[in-house]
Amino acid sequence: MKRDVIRSQNFVPEAAELILRLARAALSERGQFRIALSGGNTPRPVYTVFARIAHDLPWDQVQFTFADERCVPPDDPQSNYRMARESLFVPGAVPGKSVTRMRGEVDPQIAAQEYEDALGLLATQRGEMIYRHDLILLGVGDDGHTASLFPATAALQETAGKVVANFVPKLDTWRITFTYPLINQARHVCFLANANKNPSLLEQILNGDQQFPAARVAPVDGDLTWILAQG
Repeated sequence: MKRDVIRSQNFVPEAAELILRLARAALSERGQFRIALSGGNTPRPVYTVFARIAHDLPWDQVQFTFADERCVPPDDPQSNYRMARESLFVPGAVPGKSVTRMRGEVDPQIAAQEYEDALGLLATQRGEMIYRHDLILLGVGDDGHTASLFPATAALQETAGKVVANFVPKLDTWRITFTYPLINQARHVCFLANANKNPSLLEQILNGDQQFPAARVAPVDGDLTWILAQG
């Protein structure tokens, strides 16, 4: 695994440019770009800029998925899908067939299995054993969680399932999330962390402190990039 840590004074445009660069490389090499989006506030402006600078991408050869989702309807303000739709899909005129949405409005166990099955079908159609993302975007929470892999939750121990329903006791809610077996198969994983993130927490994660779920992300045959906004 190759790891880069970028401490950026131009966080949003630099992150958007990285996505575009990887998109063009994947399209050139494999004729398809597979990207998993993260939620939260940090990536929203990145998606907005990406939609603007990527207007010439062949969206029919791009597949958007989601690293996790809250168990809410797609029009709920907390929905990761809604945020991506408002900041990227609508402004960028991305066709619906290029987006695979996690159904946060149904039973989380069913939604997770549906999503894993959908990714499995996409992989099978290309003769692959597992759906391998070209890029997975991730954030990091104040407790060191990433996607919806929270400390002391069952999904951290998952070794077979690629997408699972994960109950988060501290939030008293279910989430749908990618697991390490899927995340760590990606060709590239990129963490986006804004300037408000605790520097001490980030350093502990970068130093590999396994008590923080984000520190356990390690692509087995891919690259890992951290883009850290500098205030």
